[in-house]
Formats: sequence, C-alpha cells, structure tokens
Amino acid sequence: MKIVVSACLMGESCKYNGLDNYHRELVEACERTGTEVLLVCPEVFGGLPTPRNPSEIVDGEVRTCEGISVDREFRLGAERALDMCEQAGGPSQIAACVLQDRSPSCGVGRIYDGTFSGTLTPGNGVFVDLLLRHGYRVIPASEFDPSMLEHCPQHSNPTLPHG
Repeated sequence: MKIVVSACLMGESCKYNGLDNYHRELVEACERTGTEVLLVCPEVFGGLPTPRNPSEIVDGEVRTCEGISVDREFRLGAERALDMCEQAGGPSQIAACVLQDRSPSCGVGRIYDGTFSGTLTPGNGVFVDLLLRHGYRVIPASEFDPSMLEHCPQHSNPTLPHG
C-alpha cells in the first residue's frame, strides 16, 4: 500500500514557522504496516523558504499575512507534488492522501478564511483541489484512522524520514 502524506505530519520541519505537525498515530501505523509513504510539502516544492510568513487564501489568491502574493509558488508546488503522485502510480496506486488540516496547500474541507484571525471557512487548499480534480482520495490528518492501513491486504516497505 502506498499513501501520500504532508511531510510535516511525519516530523519534517517544513511548516511556515519552521516546526512540524508530527502525527504519532500516523507515523506508527505506517511503520507497523510497512506502508510506503510519499512525503510532500507543496509550499517547499514551490520554492518558499522555511520558515516563511503565514499564508491564507484571500479572494482565490494565496497571500502572506503582509499581503504579498505567493499564489504562483503555491500553485507551482501543488503541480510538482501532483507530478510526484502521478509518477508514483496515480490514484490507482495511491490508496489515500493524508494531509494537514486547515493549510492553504493541504487543507481538506476547511481552511483559514483569509483574514489571518484563525477563523475557518469551507474550502480546500490549492494542492487538495488539484488532487481531487485528478481523482485522488484525500483525508484530513484529523480524520486519519490507523485501521485504514492495518486492514490493507498488501503492504510494501516504508520510506519514512529519519529522525
């Protein structure tokens, strides 16, 4: 089984603030089941530094808290991450994409509303919109259930980050 995971969930320090969103239950389930993991961070793939200013989608365009457009970088990173998914076999080979909640790249179903006030609104991140248009199954990290990996009949070797 192969899944795509937001790199920050697996302990990569690629969040806007230079930290991670380590998801112990997800990491342990992947290790236990031997699930192959494809790590993505569309924001880094788009050339944005870590750390970087927080960004939200404002009127359909990704902007930093200072009002600077980073839309091009977000969309480029989403395309690069999608290319990695396609090269890994596409939706027929990737069981699911487990992605970071609320992110302007990876948010599923609810994202920050563009006011930088912490308020959520219905919507998806740039990468999630692209994945859904290409037929991928997308799951927010907050809804991850280890049984989705444990009940899979086939597992391949894990490719998890070190440390």
